[in-house]
Amino acid sequence: QVQLVESGGGLVQAGGSLRLSCAASGRTFSTYAMGWFRQAPGKEREFVATINRSGTYTYYVDSVKGRFTISRDNAKNTVYLQMNSLKPEDTAVYYCAAKPTVTSVRAQEYRYWGQGTQVTVSS
Repeated sequence: QVQLVESGGGLVQAGGSLRLSCAASGRTFSTYAMGWFRQAPGKEREFVATINRSGTYTYYVDSVKGRFTISRDNAKNTVYLQMNSLKPEDTAVYYCAAKPTVTSVRAQEYRYWGQGTQVTVSS
């Protein structure tokens, strides 16, 4: 069992930055690939970024490439999402998720989810 708790969301102006954190419980964090997803009002949950167990491989949705960076610290059981050059269309609830072994862009493959943190970007 893994419990995930996101933090770091908030209100920011367009062009600004935020760093989201996701703290995981348990001693097996390094055995899980991690992902960030987001859901805007009236829209389906969308893949944002994923990182492998060792942190050596990352993958992003095209709309955030060059602006967002996913990273992890296995010693701290934490995964991060650094978000720069934020746009109003980035406004959503952001969720972190964990899945055993390899990375994926498919939400249904992730076993554990956090409660989400709201990110609002004003124009």
